[in-house]
Amino acid sequence: MLEAQKLAARRGFATLFSGLSFRAEAGEALVVSGANGTGKTTLLRIIAGLTTPASGTLAWNGELVKPLAPEFRRLVAYAGHLPALKDELTTEENLASLLLLDAETVTGDALRAALDDVALSRQRQLPSRVLSQGQRRRIGLARLALMPRPLWILDEPTTALDASGIELLGRMLARHLSGGGILVAATHVALGLTPGRVKSVALE
Repeated sequence: MLEAQKLAARRGFATLFSGLSFRAEAGEALVVSGANGTGKTTLLRIIAGLTTPASGTLAWNGELVKPLAPEFRRLVAYAGHLPALKDELTTEENLASLLLLDAETVTGDALRAALDDVALSRQRQLPSRVLSQGQRRRIGLARLALMPRPLWILDEPTTALDASGIELLGRMLARHLSGGGILVAATHVALGLTPGRVKSVALE
């Protein structure tokens, strides 16, 4: 269970949000919405343990989470709104590099299977600079599939994905929730999840 109590965040002298409380249990998705500049990315980074809130608390399974705590970070798969790829590396090398940064070790067969699942088998040995933005996004989907972590935090995950890519993402998210995982996503696009599994947080 993920629970926040009276979270607040500031940017400079401006308050982005305050008094924000929510709870998501196993198998549930928390969808964050709001206009640009309302603090969606900041909130996601706080939940991921990457940013310290101005005030308030975050708890995982009833235990307070300390900002930047490595033991909590190991439970989190975080994907920002940029794909964070190196243009000179191949698709497969980028995927392996991202997983290494996440301290995940996988076999070559697992890498190839994950790329095949996101329709990138033919692009496996191509440098990432020649990929479309949607294909670059699909590398991130392959990374998620290879990270068995209970808390997924995704910032605008549908950006640059075509209809088939969004459908693929929806299936992955549904599988994650069905397995007892928790999802937190900032998005303006419907993710195709079962309504009973979705909770909403609107930032203004």
